[in-house]
Amino acid sequence: MLSVFDIFKIGIGPSSSHTVGPMRIAVRFLEEAGAAGALSAAARVRVDLHGSLALTGVGHGTDKAAILGLLGFDPETVDPDEAESAFARVKNEGRLALHGGGEVPFDMARDLELRGDIVPSLHPNEMRLVLLDAQGAEIFAQVYYSVGGGFIASEKQLAAPAEDDLIAGARQGPHPFASAAELMAVCAATGLAVHDVILENEDDRRPRAETEIMLDRIWAAMRDCIERGLKTRGELPGGLKVKRRAPSLYAKLTETPLANEREQLFDWLNLYAMAVNEENAAGGRVVTAPTNGAAGIIPSVLKHYCCVEGENLKQIRVFLLTAAGIGMLYKQRASISGAEMGCQGEVGVACSMAAGGLAAVWGGTPEQVEHAAEIGMEHNLGLTCDPVGGLVQIPCIERNAIGAVKAVNAARLALRASEEHKVSLDQVIETMRQTGIDMSNKYKETSEGGLAVNVVEC
Repeated sequence: MLSVFDIFKIGIGPSSSHTVGPMRIAVRFLEEAGAAGALSAAARVRVDLHGSLALTGVGHGTDKAAILGLLGFDPETVDPDEAESAFARVKNEGRLALHGGGEVPFDMARDLELRGDIVPSLHPNEMRLVLLDAQGAEIFAQVYYSVGGGFIASEKQLAAPAEDDLIAGARQGPHPFASAAELMAVCAATGLAVHDVILENEDDRRPRAETEIMLDRIWAAMRDCIERGLKTRGELPGGLKVKRRAPSLYAKLTETPLANEREQLFDWLNLYAMAVNEENAAGGRVVTAPTNGAAGIIPSVLKHYCCVEGENLKQIRVFLLTAAGIGMLYKQRASISGAEMGCQGEVGVACSMAAGGLAAVWGGTPEQVEHAAEIGMEHNLGLTCDPVGGLVQIPCIERNAIGAVKAVNAARLALRASEEHKVSLDQVIETMRQTGIDMSNKYKETSEGGLAVNVVEC
């Protein structure tokens, strides 16, 4: 069983698969090289990015992430400003202090290669790292994959059959489930709500008080990201000259506090989602929910509905636990990688998670939570990932705003349904998976199709 904190991870923007994952890969590579006794003889390091990591890597900050990982930075704790300074030093000085090893020369043009012409067979986000000795001979090399949401895997792990990839003694918790149907059966047999099932599984990993502290920390990171996005003005990096809109929209809303509440509902949801994703696009600190590209949807819905009269931590925890349980199903049964599934695997999954979480907060039954999550995905099926200029800006920022509104509507529809629904969450997850497989690669985080080729870059 995955943990809630596998789904929700604190990191930096602009992409969980193209920034957080590669940073973690580089750290892991050096740790494995050290364990193999190869790090001490290293005189040079080379990074090759393949597939989607190469095609949209510069716009997604993959080059910077790889270098930061080699320097030993952790995506959860790194300060974005410190990271930017460290990256600039490596580029300007041509030297890199390997984490756990010595300093080696590093030429961006020679030692970091973007190979978009290589089409990986195991996963579109492939990364090969090599250590060389003073004579230029390879002394240690590994291939890894960034598989979405900050998750990473070695070539050996990803190539292994699923039944052989289980970790002996891995914690399953008292209520293991591998499908929404099994999760509903657990709820029916125990009388527990979805969030209670997930919480009791977390209890098998750590004391409950510690889990609650960690949940509150996840929310605090989301809240802080919203607050930074609301007050930070300016232009987003990358060359598209996209201006931040959240601060000006916030000012307009706060200047008209007595405006029609129903009319402003969409405005507030739009505002909070865009604030988060503008921060993400600028390389700020965000929470994968379940990815960086879809990081604004869950914080937006949480902020608007669980912070009406101050922060309702009880509701926030229910929301996060329920949403994480739904996210686990997508991760286990399909994928949350835009490079595999298109944006249906990112914004679509986040919308589904948020819909289920809000239904739970509104007192929905487990069946209504499942129905809300199903609706949230059903109307995102086929959503493509076609970022203009390889940047997580157009259409990604507005797409999160739309996803937040869809999530709320999905929860409302589920709670007001008068009869049993015809499509199950398991069926819609499988449909998403099949749709992602059938979808052309040019619509899956390559910037080779869709808006990315039809919008002229500024």
